[in-house]
Amino acid sequence: MSRPGRTAPVRRRTARRGHGGGRQEVPRGVRRWGRRFTRRDVAVLGVLLGTTVLLDVLVVWGPALASVGLSFTSWDGIGGIGDIRWVGGDNYAHLVEDYPAFWPAVRHNLLWVAFLGLLATPFGLLLAVLVDRGVRFSRFYQSVLYLPVVLSLAVVGFMAQLLLGTDQGVVNTLRGNRNDPVDWLGDSRVNLWMMMLAASWRHTGYVMILYLAGLKAVDPALKEAAAIDGANERQTFLRVTFPTLRPVNVIVGVITVIEALRAFDIVYAVNKGRNGLELLSVLITDNIVGEASRIGFGSAIAVVLLGVSLVFVVTFLVQELRGAREK
Repeated sequence: MSRPGRTAPVRRRTARRGHGGGRQEVPRGVRRWGRRFTRRDVAVLGVLLGTTVLLDVLVVWGPALASVGLSFTSWDGIGGIGDIRWVGGDNYAHLVEDYPAFWPAVRHNLLWVAFLGLLATPFGLLLAVLVDRGVRFSRFYQSVLYLPVVLSLAVVGFMAQLLLGTDQGVVNTLRGNRNDPVDWLGDSRVNLWMMMLAASWRHTGYVMILYLAGLKAVDPALKEAAAIDGANERQTFLRVTFPTLRPVNVIVGVITVIEALRAFDIVYAVNKGRNGLELLSVLITDNIVGEASRIGFGSAIAVVLLGVSLVFVVTFLVQELRGAREK
């Protein structure tokens, strides 16, 4: 029995604290059932996740695995499954030893990766830093620099033809040498560099927007602390701001590799990817869609392109995971 004047303590089950600092009372039954999904929730999640996974398998992983399997076969794509003939690694051996366009295409793709990664991406970062400082008309500059991103590479290729063509091209017209114009797109010594410049024009704006979003998320207190310690702007950026952009750096690195290795539209729009503009993506199209219809051989080239892409992407992701563990 309790003493007169005092009430017996009442035990109540609580689940979480409220906004006012006290505990909010939640009935035991509601708390128990809140952890479970109703049948309707399960059905909705199943439809949403199942549809996404199914589309991913059918559109991405299914064709990728099919290409890996077909790369070890010989098939013209006309007959049925019974006409597929197993050849083992003959396609890869022929690709490396007897296909003259393969190694120039590999070299061009790697050069494309280096050009975008070492020139276009740092330039996009520089533009993002300048716009982030709040210069006058920064909104206008941001819109103008991002405008090329909405264009496809095929459109960029057609614009390059208007600018660099030998017949009434803008650049040759301004040079005033109509009798002996420079063949910017036909000369194999310079056309690849012109195409990489045109692709960089589009890639730079994309990189600028990504880095600009990352710079807006940097805590200003970090910059103030660095300024109090006597660091100048360059030291603050290299030692404080840039390390905090590690997640953005990984995203930009992966996007740069993907953009470089999937380049197809721009060179195919100029001269169908020939005469110095050979890329792995063009070779895949020529062998699978072209007159040759060598599905197995074209799939072998696609597997090589997939392997090169995975090397870069996995390297970036491993570096990110190591950096996250060190933190």
